[in-house]
Amino acid sequence: MAAITAISAVRDRVGECPVWSVAEQALYWVDIEGRHIRRWTAATQAVQTWNLPERVGCIALTATGEVVAAMETGIFAVQLLDAPAVHVERLVAIAHPAPGMRFNDGRCDAQGRFWVSTMVMDMGLASPLGAWYCLDENGLSPAKLDGLITPNGLAFSPDGATAYVSDSHPRVQTVWAFDFAADGVLRNRRTFVDMTGLPGRPDGAAVDVEGHYWICGNDAGLVHRFDPQGRLVASLPVPVAKPSMCAFGGPNLDVLYVTSILPGTVPADAPGLNGAVFALQPGVRGLAEPVFSCFPVGA
Repeated sequence: MAAITAISAVRDRVGECPVWSVAEQALYWVDIEGRHIRRWTAATQAVQTWNLPERVGCIALTATGEVVAAMETGIFAVQLLDAPAVHVERLVAIAHPAPGMRFNDGRCDAQGRFWVSTMVMDMGLASPLGAWYCLDENGLSPAKLDGLITPNGLAFSPDGATAYVSDSHPRVQTVWAFDFAADGVLRNRRTFVDMTGLPGRPDGAAVDVEGHYWICGNDAGLVHRFDPQGRLVASLPVPVAKPSMCAFGGPNLDVLYVTSILPGTVPADAPGLNGAVFALQPGVRGLAEPVFSCFPVGA
């Protein structure tokens, strides 16, 4: 494995949701607490930053150049103007079951639908009000899966037949697998990995072409790789304690990009690599990320 490098000098408070654009050869990601969308372009090595009106948990790219962003009060279509300006239009609103909630993890499935999760922002409450929803032509679905504290780790197997999700909360630390089909129903829930005995809490994830599941071990400075049977086959170190999510990118989709979190006790201007985005070559290729194409009718 090649050396791990930070791709820029930018540091995020809560870096999350890296998404590789094959068309642009660029990496998008968010800083949840900074209320930013960022883009790093491989050709120029430059980072651009756009400011949003709310915390943004996750994003999806589109074929038309817009970014779809799941924030606090809903899911929005975002036009990226001259940085840091944006034009924001709400696609759907959400009525959270409690105050102090926002969207968290999310990604598109092969059908172009945007799967998104919600959580109570104060993790100390351990409130199981988090859920998974799906945005498509019919709008935002009722909860597809509920009773979660910090839903995370969404990824799909290469054939699209298996969906994975996790709950990052210290009381849970579990990854589940589901049978998944084109109808968008999660079936046959089973434990894929119980991470309570492994270093790090399960955070954001990705799947490679061999069907192995990669997930950040938050608080342990590791990115774990599990085979399709849920067996741990590798743990790659990164130079921060809190890696948050990983995504494959690069011209050959063989670079693993990893976002990270600046711990709340560390000043934003503190030296070090906390909050950086890292690039490493793990020796396997990933999958191109589907774009969002199922805009709600009438939006």
